[in-house]
Amino acid sequence: MSHLALARKVFDVELAGLRAVRRQLDAAFDRAVETLVSALRKRGKIVVTGVGKSGNIGHKIAATFTSTGAPAVVLNSVDALHGDLGIVADGDVVLALSYSGESDELVNLLPALRRFAVALISLTGNPRSTLARHSDVVLNVRVPREACPFNLAPTTSTTAMLVLGDALAMAVLHARGFKRSDYARLHPAGAIGRAMLLRVADIMRTGERHAVAPEHLSVRDGLLLMTRAKSGCLSIVNARGKLVGVFTDGDFRRRIPEDDHLLTRPLREVMTRNPVCIRQDALAAEALKVFDQRNIDDLIVVNHKREPVGLVDSQDLPKLKLM
Repeated sequence: MSHLALARKVFDVELAGLRAVRRQLDAAFDRAVETLVSALRKRGKIVVTGVGKSGNIGHKIAATFTSTGAPAVVLNSVDALHGDLGIVADGDVVLALSYSGESDELVNLLPALRRFAVALISLTGNPRSTLARHSDVVLNVRVPREACPFNLAPTTSTTAMLVLGDALAMAVLHARGFKRSDYARLHPAGAIGRAMLLRVADIMRTGERHAVAPEHLSVRDGLLLMTRAKSGCLSIVNARGKLVGVFTDGDFRRRIPEDDHLLTRPLREVMTRNPVCIRQDALAAEALKVFDQRNIDDLIVVNHKREPVGLVDSQDLPKLKLM
């Protein structure tokens, strides 16, 4: 069998395992979500524990919960009996991962956990195991077989645990009313966070970097303003200072071969009227959406009186790590 054929077989085995676990989902999943949400509303946390490969999956599940606003910590099942139980508190929920449900380290931990007023949710492939019998909620992750040719190395089973953990996190997120803006608040250093937290006013060019001209000004003088601002866009205003048009270096290049008098014409004759613009108090994410939907390089920013107050240049977005 070729490497490519083997890779596809692994995919097929693991996909079949996920479909099997999906079919096994029942009311226990609802109880698990309700248990988690109830604890979180009472300021409890999620304590994730497991052994070996299941423990590795537990780290990722805990990280997903935490990043979506559900505080979660990882409890090493070996170190737990040597002082690490201190991270467990009454009102917490313990999420225990063990495919066999008989791992000595985890089974030995159960009596100690029961001394706390905690709920225990288990992810196991053996609903009759010791772990399952001591759990308040049992989520069955039994899979037909591992992707390992010897049906030994945890592969399909750990994938199933990971996906079920994602399903729990997303269901809890939904039940708690967690919003996109909440996600951004927890990820201020990421592109999503910056786009959701920053306002257009925070990223726009202003002052000398924003070229503004009255509509009666000539194209020649308008180009000089654009050059001084090192901008490819000119915001054009009427006598009351309201935005009425835009003229770009692209407009100039397209028109100059066909118009010998272009440089002396007033901007109002050659400008694009009613240009795309955005309010200064809009989120930066809204500006990104405009750039995605419109074929433009510059976005004029206006205030509530429709007076141009700045410019968002698409070339600035990568530098701001917004795209």
